[in-house]
Amino acid sequence: MIRAIVFDFDGLIIDTETVWFECFTEALVPHGIELPLEIFSRGIGTHNGEIRSYLERQTGQAGFYDTIRSAVNELHRAKIASVEAREGVRDYLEQARAAGLRIGLASSSGREWIDFFLNRLGLSDFFEVIMTGDDVTNIKPDPELYLKATAALGVQPSEAVAFEDSANGAKAAGAAGLHCIIVPNPVTAQLTFERYSLRIRSMADQPLAESLHRLEQTLQGDVTHGV
Repeated sequence: MIRAIVFDFDGLIIDTETVWFECFTEALVPHGIELPLEIFSRGIGTHNGEIRSYLERQTGQAGFYDTIRSAVNELHRAKIASVEAREGVRDYLEQARAAGLRIGLASSSGREWIDFFLNRLGLSDFFEVIMTGDDVTNIKPDPELYLKATAALGVQPSEAVAFEDSANGAKAAGAAGLHCIIVPNPVTAQLTFERYSLRIRSMADQPLAESLHRLEQTLQGDVTHGV
């Protein structure tokens, strides 16, 4: 029986990932450097070590990532101001509440960042539990965030469904013992997801009840999908 849903934040509730990639791309143009989507994608849902290493190899400058990050952050602040929740997010939260499901959030990002957007979008009150990178020793793909979120919700991991957009997030959910529905965004759609139970294009495509029914059918068939 599914008793809870746990949402990721960046890339799932709002598509911050596409905006971050656009900002890195723009900031690097004056330096004549291209950031491959493959390199950028490896850092989604976790640390930015892959991007740092790549840029420092390209330039031979140990501090180049920190320098360019200032320009990236400035671009991001301007672009992200108008970003809205992804399609269907509010519907799924409302449907989960109406169905009596516990609702949590587990994100590697910091609490201040998450609270800002949840408050701006009017989504804060949906979440009974919010676990962030500030609350754990190890962020995704480590399972700690999901283990703490389900414990705080008072459910077993096997009674919860994680909604994720990234491979690192799906790996964390699976390692914690949650079922996982992935909802990739334009940046993460081409990633290889090692572990998940169901993939949907958008939460706007079908009601939450239908997604959970499809998940149940998949679990009864004991099938783990891979892309």
